Amino acid sequence: MFSDASNFVQGVDTSFAIILGASLFFLVGITAVMVYFVVRYHKSRHPEAKDVHESRRLEITWTVIPTILVLVMFYFGWTGYKPMRSIPDEGIKVKAYAQMWSWQFEYENGKTSDSLVVPIDKAVVLDLISRDVVHSLYIPAFRIKEDVVPGRTNKMWFIGQKEGDYDIFCAEYCGDRHSYMLSKVVVVPEDKYTTWFNNKTTTDHPGLAVLKKNACLSCHSLDGTRIVGPSFKGIWGHEVEVITNGEERSVTVNEDYILRSVYDPNADVVKGFNQGQMISYKNIISEDEIKDIIEYLKTLK
Repeated sequence: MFSDASNFVQGVDTSFAIILGASLFFLVGITAVMVYFVVRYHKSRHPEAKDVHESRRLEITWTVIPTILVLVMFYFGWTGYKPMRSIPDEGIKVKAYAQMWSWQFEYENGKTSDSLVVPIDKAVVLDLISRDVVHSLYIPAFRIKEDVVPGRTNKMWFIGQKEGDYDIFCAEYCGDRHSYMLSKVVVVPEDKYTTWFNNKTTTDHPGLAVLKKNACLSCHSLDGTRIVGPSFKGIWGHEVEVITNGEERSVTVNEDYILRSVYDPNADVVKGFNQGQMISYKNIISEDEIKDIIEYLKTLK
């Protein structure tokens, strides 16, 4: 607690400490009073019970004290929450794409990354965009969480105040590999961030870069491992059994098959895998990028 990893830690942790402290105080207090009453008013001491018909003082007490307590909790909760909704106009703008089951971050210069790299002590504003179902971007160390909803761009912001790597989770159940939807916020010095931001070189094959960018490797392995979808290893040029309109048939993995699988993934579903697991990438992956993917698949013998 109170780690100062982000500008929201103090407000959230203060609210948590107050609520936890109040809960422990009343847990101990009420338990002690109950034990006292059990002993003090045991049947052996008071064989004849007496009814209390009215006690104005008691009524006022158990109304006023909880009301004050709730208002105190609300005050500290609101003061911790309000800054999260006061998104600054200035700051580093990043688009955070969520899809089953990975995160992708796109910067203003077009640079993309599967981790969120940010400079220390600078405001970062995220546009949260879902490509399929509802997700939720959660950075526990920063005390922030926001839903990522299809068809709606939510926003969140923060200032990373300590260098280091911080976990990113999806906090909304989104399917089979929900628990694997992990990433990191990497807080670095400003000069190191500037160097990283301006460096667009990559050693990846162009096709592999497209696969990584669009989270294809969350469902399709490169080493033959079975995940949600069939592995890419050795698939090019081979025949596969697919289900088309409820009927089983054999098709060859070629240019047409790859194009159809990317743009209409539920048309031919490989036998043994579930339909409806993949969205269409027709408006996301271009035909030139598909050509890059095909050239890369040819290398996976």
